[in-house]
Amino acid sequence: MKTIGYIIQKEFKQIFRNKGMLPIIFILPILQLVILSNAATYEVKNIKFAYIDFDHSSTSRALVEKFNASTYFNVLTDFPSQEIASSSMLAGEVDVVLEIPNHFERNLLRDKTTDLSITINAIDGAAAGVESGYVNQIVQSFNKDVKMAIMNTSKKAIQPITIESIPSFWFNTTLNYKTFMVPGILVLLVSMITLFLSGMNIVREKEIGTLEQINVTPIRKSQFIIGKLFPFWVIGMGLLTVGLILAKVIFNIPTIGSIVLLYAYTSIYILVILGMGLLISNFTDTQQQAMFIAWFFIVIFILMSGLFTPIESMPRWAQIVTNFNPIKYFVEVVRMVMLKGASFTDILPQLWKTLLYAIAMNGFAVWSYKKVH
Repeated sequence: MKTIGYIIQKEFKQIFRNKGMLPIIFILPILQLVILSNAATYEVKNIKFAYIDFDHSSTSRALVEKFNASTYFNVLTDFPSQEIASSSMLAGEVDVVLEIPNHFERNLLRDKTTDLSITINAIDGAAAGVESGYVNQIVQSFNKDVKMAIMNTSKKAIQPITIESIPSFWFNTTLNYKTFMVPGILVLLVSMITLFLSGMNIVREKEIGTLEQINVTPIRKSQFIIGKLFPFWVIGMGLLTVGLILAKVIFNIPTIGSIVLLYAYTSIYILVILGMGLLISNFTDTQQQAMFIAWFFIVIFILMSGLFTPIESMPRWAQIVTNFNPIKYFVEVVRMVMLKGASFTDILPQLWKTLLYAIAMNGFAVWSYKKVH
């Protein structure tokens, strides 16, 4: 333990003595969080759609068929009750739920007006706004079709028919796009900084020749690795703390769920990134090589994490590949905990996968590290 403590203390001294390193670790992430949170939106496709039909009439079925015929919506199923639909939306299984009230057809024909209830997952405010526009377009088109059908079957003067959709936005009631982006950008910064620092750390020892000296000392391989990587684990947790403070102070991002749960998951996730950095350093000889390889992987992980592009809009092969992307799970957990108030049970699937990823990545990294006694 004294040996590990000595190595950790030495690493912290090297980090804080390097005046150029401190702005990279703390100042640049703050600027990136502020700038990147205004990232451009994206096209919304393959919207997961479900409905609750309390009327079970030919008119209600015709309305559902309108959504089914749309290229934007993917009609998944119908729910027997609002409670089941709410649970499905909370689990992220559907994006839009249409509720058709009882006596929908009767009220439409008799009173010439009726209401529809639309529930939209609004964690991504920009996407929710687009989805709401798609819903209104389909309802208006259906409104015209019904009006023409009634005019063709009746010789009496027809009163204007109005169907009003009443959307209910969940998780992001203001439809603020930053509410969706800031948690994701926070994931990006924690991942990038910890990966680059850990990836170049041991390589730097190779370049200056101190690694060979350490290899012939009685220091165990496990002690050396823990001592070298632990400071960057602390820095990663510190970046999360700074990011959460900025998210609240600057962007007023809500944190509905447990902060303790978020930190607990992040502590495991950072182990994945540190293991990846150690693995990169094992197979590179210069800091430049380590930087390029780390950048190569981090770009792929970020673009395929669902941060900027929805995974549902990716090709099928890409959706399968994302299952091996640790950043994808971190993005999901941060948004679930901060915006949905997810509990430990809700994030358990992502937690198990991340834990297995951490064990496998660090196990392989430690095994591949060569130390000569």
